[in-house]
Amino acid sequence: MTDADGPNADDDQIEGTFLVTAAESDSAVLKNVESGQVHTLSSNPGVERADVVEGVVAPDPPLNVSYQLIETSARRSLAVEKSDEPPTAHSQELAAAQDIGGLTREERAGTGEIHVITVPEGDTETAVDDVLDDEEQLLSRAARLGVNRVEVRSSPGVLSVRYMP
Repeated sequence: MTDADGPNADDDQIEGTFLVTAAESDSAVLKNVESGQVHTLSSNPGVERADVVEGVVAPDPPLNVSYQLIETSARRSLAVEKSDEPPTAHSQELAAAQDIGGLTREERAGTGEIHVITVPEGDTETAVDDVLDDEEQLLSRAARLGVNRVEVRSSPGVLSVRYMP
């Protein structure tokens, strides 16, 4: 339909920040980091897993079950890494002021956040592994925060997750 009451193709377009959760040569999967909605692309416009794309997706007619990335305003790659460095002295102080199982979120000077988690000393490595295993969550938060890197640091009983430019 083309009359004023009919559907408008622009109404189906979704603008947002998308995390590339999977990418193959002929398709890709994007997750809107704000809404959590997942969009399977019918072609790959050159994105790779762990990329963040700010842009617009629109459904492929006539069935509207797959999407195309029709506009890109920015693109960057994200990285998650486990650091050999211990948490900073400030992170250690935050951990000392909270109970086991506690979480403190604090803005970094400049851009990003630091999350400090207090865990039982004997469970530190398991906690690090658990955090790293949830890579999609780490990447989604990094995309929302507008940063490029996630660094996980630990020392017995303390885990810090640093979201950095």
